[in-house]
Amino acid sequence: MERPSPPARTEPAQGRTTAVPARGRGPAMADVARVAGVSAQTVSRVLSGHPNVNETTRERVRAAVEQTGYRRNSLARALVTGRSKTIGVITHETDFYSGSAMMLGMQRAARDGGYFVSTASTASLSPASIAQAVDRLLDQGVDGLVIAVPVRDDESLGDLIHGTPTVVVDGMQSSATEVVAVDQVAAGRVATEHLLALGHETVWHLAGPASWNDANGRTAGWQAALHDAGRTEPPVLYGDWSPESGYRNGLVLGRLPEVTAVFVASDEMAFGLIRGLTERGRRVPEDVSVVGMDDIALAEYCSPPLTTVRQPFHLTGRLAIEHVIALIADPTTVHEPEVVLPELAVRLSTAPPR
Repeated sequence: MERPSPPARTEPAQGRTTAVPARGRGPAMADVARVAGVSAQTVSRVLSGHPNVNETTRERVRAAVEQTGYRRNSLARALVTGRSKTIGVITHETDFYSGSAMMLGMQRAARDGGYFVSTASTASLSPASIAQAVDRLLDQGVDGLVIAVPVRDDESLGDLIHGTPTVVVDGMQSSATEVVAVDQVAAGRVATEHLLALGHETVWHLAGPASWNDANGRTAGWQAALHDAGRTEPPVLYGDWSPESGYRNGLVLGRLPEVTAVFVASDEMAFGLIRGLTERGRRVPEDVSVVGMDDIALAEYCSPPLTTVRQPFHLTGRLAIEHVIALIADPTTVHEPEVVLPELAVRLSTAPPR
């Protein structure tokens, strides 16, 4: 015959009654109530800051919480306060530096604001995949959302988030969202103008995937700079952000003697491009100047050190979280989209043409 589980027992401790929870579980609200000599409802009122509790009882409950080591879980807190103190972040499934750097900025800003971060990644950028990630985070009861994937202006987004305070990073603004964005058109322009100023007749461009808003913005800036300078616009090449795609394109461009300058839409692709050029016997920057995009930690240690357009990933992540926390505090507040300007970091991968 099985023995029943032993009930919580009480032991005297310095003249007071101490609730010892049954083995296998932590202290519960009932244990706090038993030590304080009040009902569980009174404990709940004290923990939620209810005004209709006298100060003597309130102090007794607080002492009992400390004595038992009771920790109130986030679900219980959310049921009482309506807030989980959690922000959901949707990211694209990648191991690139840019994503991890932006996430670090978000986590630090959330911690500073008294929030936790819960993430959901998407393997694709399809509306269905993004919707699934949104649903997963909303099911967790998050207080707000940061969508850090390149979504387009979709009227269904407002219905999807169900009024949840939401910030979109590098997306297209809709009626239900805010945008924190790096000026990608300015980034493409400053990179191209730098190469033209060195004396190159034109600038080739290795772009990111056409489905990404930031890739399209960089291409638009490149095109505008060439147009304003009255230069010929070479055909656009495309990669998938990976070094391997840069390498493949480097092998192609290395066969074209007319190529003397290339603006690459990411540092990772630029690393691969430089290797491909080198294998074709083209030296950087003596034969071909290369400008990357992002200024990741390894860019300064590339051979040669990579000229690149710096993106403030940590700042962008922080601003996104600060915006969403402000929306959580006051959903009626209207905030202007925040645009972050990129900076050019000039190193040794660019030089005047021979």
